[in-house]
Amino acid sequence: MSNTIFAFGLGIGAQNKEGNWLEVFYPTPSLNVEKSTLDALLESTNYEGGNSTLVLDEGDLNRLHMSLLKAGNIEQAELASRLKASTKPVILCILATDEAPTNPAEVYLKLQLISHRLVQPHNTVLDGMFGLLINTAWTSEGPIDVRELADRQLSARMEGRTIEVFSVDKFPKMLNFVVPAGIRVGDAARVRLGAHLAEGTTVMHEGFVNFNAGTLGNSMVEGRISAGVVVGNGSDLGGGCSTMGTLSGGGNIVIAVGEKCLIGANAGIGIGLGDRCIVESGLYITAGSKVAVLDENNQVVSTVKARELSGQSDLLFRRNSATGAIECKTNKTAIELNEALHAHN
Repeated sequence: MSNTIFAFGLGIGAQNKEGNWLEVFYPTPSLNVEKSTLDALLESTNYEGGNSTLVLDEGDLNRLHMSLLKAGNIEQAELASRLKASTKPVILCILATDEAPTNPAEVYLKLQLISHRLVQPHNTVLDGMFGLLINTAWTSEGPIDVRELADRQLSARMEGRTIEVFSVDKFPKMLNFVVPAGIRVGDAARVRLGAHLAEGTTVMHEGFVNFNAGTLGNSMVEGRISAGVVVGNGSDLGGGCSTMGTLSGGGNIVIAVGEKCLIGANAGIGIGLGDRCIVESGLYITAGSKVAVLDENNQVVSTVKARELSGQSDLLFRRNSATGAIECKTNKTAIELNEALHAHN
């Protein structure tokens, strides 16, 4: 066995009537675990190596607490002790290697590694995760298997209560699991667990950030960051703009936005942008869009498909107001975010 493991998390799980996991909350997941902590896990639980998900009882947690203290991992030791009071199942999920997840507990650990900023988007394997997650009603009484919702609603009404349903989805709100330091989010429902919000990010009320996607620095998000899309430091996504993700037509192409870019209101991209690029408001560029490339005198020097410009820096995309043609020329200005808006103290 290796002297290190990829990640592990101690958490609290919620199950449906069949005993399947609906969610697992990991308060402080750990990445690249050292040998001393690995030894503590081996000596105090039934962990025998590999990727494994264990349900711990009070005795397990007592032993784990003492072993982690001896290993010098005070944070996880204190968590193990605190979880002894949980009325819900306590889970220990250990990922010896970064492989495709095999159960919901592993999926939730990986999504929370991203949202805790321990792993950036695309830096952990999430293949096949949709098939592992149960369609869930996220309610005022916690997660409920959607197939069990009607019965729970009736029981609640008979007891004089109303269960409020916030959403029906395989993914919960990120902010119900982790609130990273130095961010602002106008509407928590518009940021899914597994989003990566770097310090200095502002997500306005109409902004949206999907899983395995997000920002790498100060950013203003008033548009949509689709699944898999990563936005660089200092970039601004205008109101109603769109980035085409792997689930919305982008296929296997990963769309990235570089640093200090501006995607104007109601604009959209199906190609990547390098640094210091601007897309005019209302202009949607797909990979197959024909683009007239202009020189410094605004003369057309060539016509290419937009995919040939993907990832290049210092470009300005606009639509010719007379002909409607998409044009691209060198961008001689770079946007600067308002520092006052991005001071999240």
